Amino acid sequence: MADTSTPDIIYTKVDEAPELASASLLPIIQSFATAADITVGTRDISLAGRILATFPDHLTEDQRVSDDLAALGELVKQPGANVIKLPNISASVPQLVAAVRELQGQGYAIPDYPETPETDAEKEVRARYDAIKGSAVNPVLREGNSDRRAAAPVKKYAQNNPHRMGDWSSDSKTRVASMDAGDFFSNEKSATLDGAATAKIVLEGANGETVLKEGVSYPAGTVVDATYMSASALDAFLAEEIKKTKEEGVLFSLHLKATMMKVSDPIIFGHAVKEWLKPVFDKYGDRMKELGVNPASGLGDLLERVKDDAEIMAAIEDCRAARPPMYMVDSDRGITNLHVPSDVIIDASMPALIRSGGKGWGPDNKEHDAVCIIPDSSYAPVYDESIKFFKANGKLDPATAGTVQNLGLMAQKAEEYGSHPTTFEIPEDGTVKMILEDGTVLHSHEVKKGDIWRSASARKAPIEDWVNLAIERQKATGYRAIFWLDETRAHDAELISFVKPILEAKGVADKFEIMAPREATRASLETITKGENTIAITGNVLRDYLTDLFPILELATSAKMLSIVKLMNGGGLFETGAGGSAPKHVQQLQAENHLRWDSLGEFCALGESFKFLGETKDNARARILGETIEEATQGILDHNRSPSRKVGEPDNRDSHYWFARYWAEALAAQTDDPKLAEEFAPMAKALAENEDQIVAELAAAQGSPADTGGYYHPDAGRLATVMRPSPTLNGIIGK
Repeated sequence: MADTSTPDIIYTKVDEAPELASASLLPIIQSFATAADITVGTRDISLAGRILATFPDHLTEDQRVSDDLAALGELVKQPGANVIKLPNISASVPQLVAAVRELQGQGYAIPDYPETPETDAEKEVRARYDAIKGSAVNPVLREGNSDRRAAAPVKKYAQNNPHRMGDWSSDSKTRVASMDAGDFFSNEKSATLDGAATAKIVLEGANGETVLKEGVSYPAGTVVDATYMSASALDAFLAEEIKKTKEEGVLFSLHLKATMMKVSDPIIFGHAVKEWLKPVFDKYGDRMKELGVNPASGLGDLLERVKDDAEIMAAIEDCRAARPPMYMVDSDRGITNLHVPSDVIIDASMPALIRSGGKGWGPDNKEHDAVCIIPDSSYAPVYDESIKFFKANGKLDPATAGTVQNLGLMAQKAEEYGSHPTTFEIPEDGTVKMILEDGTVLHSHEVKKGDIWRSASARKAPIEDWVNLAIERQKATGYRAIFWLDETRAHDAELISFVKPILEAKGVADKFEIMAPREATRASLETITKGENTIAITGNVLRDYLTDLFPILELATSAKMLSIVKLMNGGGLFETGAGGSAPKHVQQLQAENHLRWDSLGEFCALGESFKFLGETKDNARARILGETIEEATQGILDHNRSPSRKVGEPDNRDSHYWFARYWAEALAAQTDDPKLAEEFAPMAKALAENEDQIVAELAAAQGSPADTGGYYHPDAGRLATVMRPSPTLNGIIGK
């Protein structure tokens, strides 16, 4: 069982590349923190940890683990919370299944993931696993609204060392395609509740009433939305776009978020796979179903299941030949855009394509223009307008560009579209109704079998906190401030009814603009092109999208963002950027023992965490540690100590050596606490004098395969051996 005491700072145990990096960085952090009597402990929110915590009844006593996510969910509601949250896997079904298999192979007798549960026992197991899928972590921990921006030293470095941007051509064929009817945007209804209420969601069909969900409770002032996507309209749209893409001679690409939108987007993904192979499904659908094919699992899983059926494989090849070339995830290995639902995540894939001049990789291993399929039109205009802007104006210049900061509404699961447990694939034709306990029908939609219906909400207190946070940030910076809200959209119109009165009551209405996402995108791009700055004040999904889009254009990556969540009850959640968990980085480490993960996001979050602790606990040394972390971070940037992408060159472990050295040197040089300076002077001296030895030991580790004992659930001892290969560095830090 995990430690039940609460450390001063909690550093989350996560997955993939950031977890590998933690094995190297965390011992450094813990060593330095002792100088200020600060304890830094871990809590496990990794996919493997969450799986094990979900099935204690299947494990031996020594295998059982505490439910750290649930414990953290309670801690973030406390005033003293101080959590550094690294990127974790938002599991798709293929990832979940792979993690289960690995854990079973390590001796954990957890049940298989039942893809088609039939018995009550299988349905109960499936329900437990479904609670782990998708964005299961963030809604629990984010008890505050988001403040994301480029840290000053990171932005300065990007301007002084501009990254490469792809050239845009005015005759580029790249475009965004989204539905103009029948999607979530066009069918949305929204209402603000006058009083507290409990609702049930029912489907009234020919066979009577089916309760989809009951006991959904909302406090007074909650904005409650409901909408659906028509399956027939989606299929017609996909068929038309496949045809048009073929005619245009460009790549076909689908951009969704099948991880965060864990219910809705995998279904949409499945529709795309099925439409792409429609002639095959029309002829062999029953046979493929017998083989266990589920289109929502992706083309990769489908091909694996039918590989021994020569007739189906031949039909697939014939169909592929008639289709447009597809945007590739890995052209060398034949991994397409439709292979795995979690491979192409819109908030990362679209900015990368825009940064590269509208180009995507094709099956010929060359770059081509692409049609970007984003079925729902709620936020597709952001990417559509970006592409149109760069076609007309050319690429952004990172050396002169201003910055877009973001304040995002996300507290208490605000706007958790698609990942919220009120999303359903409709089993039969009928009417879906949200009915309050007094009999009031809050929302109602006529739906067909296969349609995707969903509801989400945003509570009054988080909305008001979000607006007040925006007022504080605009006052502190003087930047242009825009609420990205569309008055013609049902949900946004309800939010505007909160925003305007608060701005007027505070006497700051003239400091803010309200624009629909398309217009706000153009205004923001025009602003930063002039070298000026702006604040994007957005809902939850746009927060997620924009804190990848603008950082990737400005900084080349979103992993270096400063991400602060001011928890509503007074604590702090410090996120380490928006760079995902980087599975390709893990693959490179396994093959070559080189980790290219950049921990700059961790450095930025760490500095803020220590400074916050200094304020809340009146710990002067914590404040000094935080300030000197900023100096160390600047040193990493100024001296180009970030990891290289190539084996044989400095990697993540080298950057941690330099971070420790610059941090120790800054502490030894500061004058606010002479005794602290005296304590760190020997370490700073030892790290400098042993540079050649440490660098050589780190370099010697590279070049051969690395075994960490597991992908989703590595062995702690083996992981430490791989990620801490310098005895000299370990000895200095250990003192």
